[in-house]
Amino acid sequence: MKQKETMLNTPYKEDIVMNESIIEEIGNEHISSSIETPMVENAFVLSDEEKIEKIQIHFKAIMETLGLDLNDDSLNGTPHRVAKMYVKEIFNGLDPANKPAIKLFENKYQYNQMLVEKDITFYSNCEHHFVPFFGKAHLAYISNGNVIGLSKLNRIVQYFAKRPQVQERLTMQIANELKEALNTEDVVVVIEAKHLCVSSRGIKDESSSTVTSFYGGKFKEEQAKNEFLNYLNLKNIH
Repeated sequence: MKQKETMLNTPYKEDIVMNESIIEEIGNEHISSSIETPMVENAFVLSDEEKIEKIQIHFKAIMETLGLDLNDDSLNGTPHRVAKMYVKEIFNGLDPANKPAIKLFENKYQYNQMLVEKDITFYSNCEHHFVPFFGKAHLAYISNGNVIGLSKLNRIVQYFAKRPQVQERLTMQIANELKEALNTEDVVVVIEAKHLCVSSRGIKDESSSTVTSFYGGKFKEEQAKNEFLNYLNLKNIH
């Protein structure tokens, strides 16, 4: 009983009880707090193996709290599998060490039109409920003297998607990375996604999708914007 009372009286638990209505509103409305992913200062003190070990213990406790029998052959390895998946796969974009190296090439062809990479498939996780959202990212830029390898555009999307996310933040993080890497404001990012926190819980709307966009530099001009959207066949997205 004392252990239970101690757990309930932690500051985090008190914050949840005191602000439950605010917490639910933020989660249901998918409100983000900043463009940068919120991280603590000592986020990278632990090694991947230490993080896996620690998460495994906590996830085991979650499963036991739910009443699951971890002696069952199908369940007894789940805490480790989940912990490894979190650290090594679906959240490995939290670690700057996993950021893709960006190599630029001189634009020797003098190609001065937009370069469009569309239908980049991504999977991410909503930071409010830790359930997936997934869809397509569409990117374009106009060279400022350099070009970037096509596969790196995909890798940039995957890197920022592999962390607890909000779609608006994901859009801005990809756009900012492209602007910095290419040294140009002439960048556009459009993301279409379905959120399981909308379709599988809450309002349970299975048909809706969410579109977010960033238009920079020349892409703010109607001609360039419409040309890009024509490539995507998404003429009404502004």
